[in-house]
Amino acid sequence: MKTDPKQPLAERLVTLDRELAEVIALHRPERGAVEEVFVNQNGQSTLKLGQARGVCLLALARAGLPVAEYAPTLVKKAIVGTGGAEKAQVQAMLKVLLPGVKLAGADAADALAVAIAHAHLLRG
Repeated sequence: MKTDPKQPLAERLVTLDRELAEVIALHRPERGAVEEVFVNQNGQSTLKLGQARGVCLLALARAGLPVAEYAPTLVKKAIVGTGGAEKAQVQAMLKVLLPGVKLAGADAADALAVAIAHAHLLRG
């Protein structure tokens, strides 16, 4: 999902909440998983990511779903085998794990990686 970068942040967060609620209602997942925020070089980007993550946590909790949170290094380790994997390595492994799937950008690849890591880690 993409929001309009010209919109004020508050409106973009409302859009995120509404569309995530629609996805939850349509697909009725049993649980949710989100990646923990990492601090990148741009403090503003980190803050905005944290706000969007908060909306996701709220939407999942509002739907009564248990939510797991994973560090980026744990997601990479579950997908590639090493926590220091590059994004390109994660995306390459996703193509192996999900043959035929077209990745709709880096954010979609990250979301799929979190979901697969969650399923893998649940099985122990």
